[in-house]
Parts: sequence; C-alpha cells; structure tokens
Amino acid sequence: MEIRRGVAEANGLELAYEDMGDVLHPPLLLVMGLSAQLTMWPLGFCEQLVKQGFRVIRFDNRDIGLSTKLSHLKVTGPVWKRFVRAQLGLPSPVPYTLHDMAEDVRGLLDFLQLPSVHIVGASMGGMITQVFAGKYPERVRSVGIIFSSTNQAMLPPPSPKALKPLMSGPGKGATREQIIAHSAKFMRIISSPKYPFSDAELTAMATESNARSYHPAGVVRQFNAVLGTGSLRPFTRRIEKPAVVIHGLNDPLVRAACGKAVARAIKDSRLVLIPGMGHDLPPGVWDKITHALVVNAKRA
Repeated sequence: MEIRRGVAEANGLELAYEDMGDVLHPPLLLVMGLSAQLTMWPLGFCEQLVKQGFRVIRFDNRDIGLSTKLSHLKVTGPVWKRFVRAQLGLPSPVPYTLHDMAEDVRGLLDFLQLPSVHIVGASMGGMITQVFAGKYPERVRSVGIIFSSTNQAMLPPPSPKALKPLMSGPGKGATREQIIAHSAKFMRIISSPKYPFSDAELTAMATESNARSYHPAGVVRQFNAVLGTGSLRPFTRRIEKPAVVIHGLNDPLVRAACGKAVARAIKDSRLVLIPGMGHDLPPGVWDKITHALVVNAKRA
C-alpha cells in the first residue's frame, strides 16, 4: 500500500504525517496518545480502515516523533500538585494544554485542505479529539474515542503499577538498551492480557520507536498537557456527531470507568467494551475496533 509522507505547516509548527488510501475517499484522521508516535497506529490496522473505503491519515503530535520539539518550553513546579488538581478536574499552569494540541489538528486539516473528517483518537489523542470535536463541530463527520477519558473529577486514577514507570522513566543516564528495555516493560504492563505480544515483539516495537525518535522532554510536556488542561466534559458534552467510545475492560492506565464517562457525556453515543483488552492495539482487537468505527461512520 502506498504511503504518502509529508510535513504540514500547522499552528506555527511542523507536523509529520502519513496519508494512505484513495484521496477521493472519506478522510479519517487518527490522533495518537501520550508519548506515542504515529507508528503506534499499527500499519495493519490502518490498512483495514483503507480497505473499508477510508483515506487514512496519521500524524506525530507536537513534541514527539518527527514533529516540532518545543524544547524552549520548560515544566516547572512539582508534578504531584498538578496530578492532584487533575484528579479534581482542575487546570494547572503548564507550557501548553490539550486545547493547543486541538489547534494543531485544525492546522493539519487546513494544510491538507480537508473541510471535515471522521476523527478517531486514542488515549491522550481521544482527549484532543473531544476538545476538537466540541470546538469545531463543522470539521467533524463522526467521532471515535479509544481508551480515553473526560478527565473530570473523581474518576479512578491509573494503577500504581502502570503510573510509576510512566512518571519515572528509565532513569538518568540510561543507555539505549536500558531505554528500550524500559519501554518494552511499560508496554507489557499496559498491554492486553487476552492478546499478549511476545517479549521479542515488544522489544522490536520499542527498538523501532527509539530509532525513529527519542525525545523524553517532549513526553514530559505532553503528560503535563493532560494534567494541566482540567476537565474536558464541557467540550465532550457539545459533541453531537455520531460517536463511538471503545475501551478495554482490562486497561490499567486509563480505567474503563473513564471510557464510560466519555460515553455518558456524549448524547446518543455508543459504548463498546472489549474484555481482555488493555491500553494497546494488538491484532486481536483490530476487527472489533474497525467494525465499530465503520458502523459509526455510516451513522453520519
């Protein structure tokens, strides 16, 4: 399958993107999550959507992958304070927020001259999607939210086992091998117990990601964007386009209760809960997810 690669001038940044499928087919934009490059949308998953008749676009968010790094922006103050405020649905001062990242999406669509798209976001990408769809309903045909949250008050936090490696990283002065091993270990912790990857597969994915780009300071800023934005519910409630919310029942990072909160906030949304699925996209769940997205897009 041909992949058209480019760099979009968007919102004052350069966003690396990949575009596949017939350009005359309905466009579907994939928005990835915290620390995750566009490659975390598996190519086989994208190919399934292309075969269903979509033009599929995936991109690197700001501060990750091959997109602009905002190294001049510094995170200050103790992160625990922002974490506590986030659990209460309250915003905090941070270098940039999910609102800024939603503007990146708008800029990308403007660059690609796409008046409207089917939009699908995963994890932090699902949060960006909620803000974008709430602010710009005319740019959206349908909405898909995968293992995400409204970030409203009193939702259950990640399990300590999943949160600790996310916040601590591989350690100061870690070698490339140690960084890759840490990434693979984290992917194992949040992975789908019913659809496990082998250790070799996880190491290969971590190695590929590291070779493409490694920018831990950007991950810190993205994490603080999630913590600092506050509750997304005012934007989520504005979404009126057909929406499907998909969540794994075994997600240790963003609990299933968070996905249910998204579904409750969107009028007439459909909730798809997948037993045995964690916070990843293994091949075993592709058919379920793509089917749900296709059915939802047809509602538009």
